[in-house]
Amino acid sequence: MFSLPSVWNLVISTAVFIATAWYLRRYLDAQGIPHSAVRGLLVFVLACIVSWGSGEATDWVQLKLEGPTKSEQPTPPNITELMQQLEQLKQK
Repeated sequence: MFSLPSVWNLVISTAVFIATAWYLRRYLDAQGIPHSAVRGLLVFVLACIVSWGSGEATDWVQLKLEGPTKSEQPTPPNITELMQQLEQLKQK
């Protein structure tokens, strides 16, 4: 199920994206690979993958340290169970 990322996930993955993109650009410059759209796309995709992985690792560590979060709203009961409970209350 989809859930929103934590604040730590956003902060760390953003920092990792910036650092990875900077390092990859510097590495490709050292290799003598000319600037082009393909090179820019390569840097972007690789930085996204590393950033996503660091965000997932951050969420995993947070889950291990804090445990699963409790749902703020209880799950809605089954409608048939609710109707049975109402009938029982009416009979009393």
